[in-house]
Parts: sequence; structure tokens; C-alpha cells
Amino acid sequence: MQRVAVLGAGSWGTTFAKVLADAGRDVVLWARRPEVSRAVCDRHVNPDYLPGVVLPERITATTNAAAALDGVDAVVLAVPSQTLRANLNDWRDLLPRGRTLVSLAKGVELGTLKRMSEVVVEVAGVTPDQVAVVSGPNLAREIAAEEPTATVIACSDHERAVALQSATSSGYFRSYTNTDVVGCELGGAGKNVIALAVGIAAGMGLGDNTRASLITRGLAETARLGQALGADPLTFAGLAGLGDLVATCSSPLSRNRTFGEHLGRGESLEQAGEANHGQVAEGVKSCLSICELGERHGVELPIADAVRRVCHEGWSATSMGKELISRAPRPE
Repeated sequence: MQRVAVLGAGSWGTTFAKVLADAGRDVVLWARRPEVSRAVCDRHVNPDYLPGVVLPERITATTNAAAALDGVDAVVLAVPSQTLRANLNDWRDLLPRGRTLVSLAKGVELGTLKRMSEVVVEVAGVTPDQVAVVSGPNLAREIAAEEPTATVIACSDHERAVALQSATSSGYFRSYTNTDVVGCELGGAGKNVIALAVGIAAGMGLGDNTRASLITRGLAETARLGQALGADPLTFAGLAGLGDLVATCSSPLSRNRTFGEHLGRGESLEQAGEANHGQVAEGVKSCLSICELGERHGVELPIADAVRRVCHEGWSATSMGKELISRAPRPE
């Protein structure tokens, strides 16, 4: 796996391209905007998403998807979860046959309630063992600064996961393999919603006890949903579960936590979005699909449902807190 296309030049897509290049791979980065492509090619930077970070010369960029996909050994899909289907429809006929497709998106599709790997299988017309997902405590800015981090590469085809593990191994990025694609994807999607809840609590001025409670109970409800969908419960105790959840709920670099803080201060969705510099807080939409997925499978998701009500039914942060703390007593 020597030549890799990364489709999507946002902060995580660009950072993942850097990881691949630092691991000795040749990377073609597809950017939607010509000015981003030119900045990467001419100055080895992506100032809109990773200001101050110098990118390796192994990374080139283009706005032409066909050129990006020509002759590659793997394709990394680095677009937001709710736009993945539309983008894949545009790229489907250009995808190289038999190559590994890698999803970086963390979410559950609105309407279909499909995980990202399921969307890839359906739209690209490939088998599930051709699709891998990446999930873990991977805040893009810290990785771009080459701070040590670990992640999980999940694929039902273990050999594909091992090949990707080798392609991403560098002095600061350590990958572990897993065959539990369901668990890794649900851990990644669920943590965005729980991070919104933690951010809301922080915006209300609440402290560490509240945060720890939300993280722990949020992990419990995500694991319940995962089990109902066939995931391995142990996955949620690992990097794609607890690791990703802690990082996203604790860091000011987390878009979802930051977005939640603005909601907790009483701001509207529009105001929170403006304060987030227009970047996507995936949990705002994912809370809808995750709650619907829970209802379909008879799984209670009280924190996710409370976030949904704040984001989409006009609930106040205070109402959310009262609802969660006054739930009927039960064994842990």
C-alpha cells in the first residue's frame, strides 16, 4: 500500500494525509476548493484548516477526483458523515476496483440509520470486507503537531486492517487493528453526542463530577446500543470507545464539546455554529439518527435523547439537567 488518495481536505483529512506521508506513503489529497489545492501543492500548507503546520512533500493535491484516484492502492474518505453518500455517488465510477476504502467519518446517516461503512458498501457496490474504518482519540490538531496518539483500524478483513496499520505507523501515530467494525463505528458516532452533553454542562458552569458522570453513563448507553447491533462489548472499553469519548469530552479542540458549551450558555444552534467557525459538530445531526436507532432496537438512550431535545426541540440546558438527574432510580 504505497499510493493513497485522501478525499477531503478538512482538518482530519489533511492530518491523516500527513500521517500517511510521514509513514512513507505517497498521498494525493482531493480538495473541493482550488485555493486549498494550490496552497498544499505550492506551499505545503493548508492554512484554512491546519494553520502553522508544514505538510510533507509526499503530499500533492488536486480538485480533480479522477486524477486523485488514478493508480492508488487505497482510498480514504474524509468528508462529513451526512455528506458521504452524495460525495460517493459522484466518485463511485472512479473508485479503483478491489482497493481498500477507508472511512474517517463518525456518524449515523439520517433517514437510513446506516453506519458509514454500510453507506460505503451500498453506494460503492463493494463487499463489507473491503471497507475499513478509523476511530479513536484522534484530535486532528494534536496529531498534526506530532503529539503521540493511538487509534483503531477496524475491518472484517484482518489482512486489510494490518496493511493499513503498516501504512499509518510513524513515530507519533500508533494503530491497533480490530475486526469489530460495528462497535468502532458506534463508539465514534456516540461520543460526539455525549461530548455535546458534556459541553452543555460545562457551559452551565458545572464541574468534574458532572463531566465524569456523563462520560461514564454515556459510555454505558452507547455500549448498550452496540450490543443490540452485534458489537463486542469490550470494544467500548478500548480506544474506539472510552479513549475517543474521553478525548472528545475533555478537550477544547473538540468541536462537539465546544458547540455544546455555547448551547449551555443559552445560545441558539445558529449562534453556536457561528462561534464554531462554521465547522461541523457531527453530534448535532447524529443525535437524531442515534436516538432513532435506539428506538428501533428498543435501547434506552437518555443522554442522547436529552441532547436531541436541546438541539431540536428547544429544550433549555436546565431542563436537560433536571430530566437526567430525576430519572427513576435503578441499579448501575
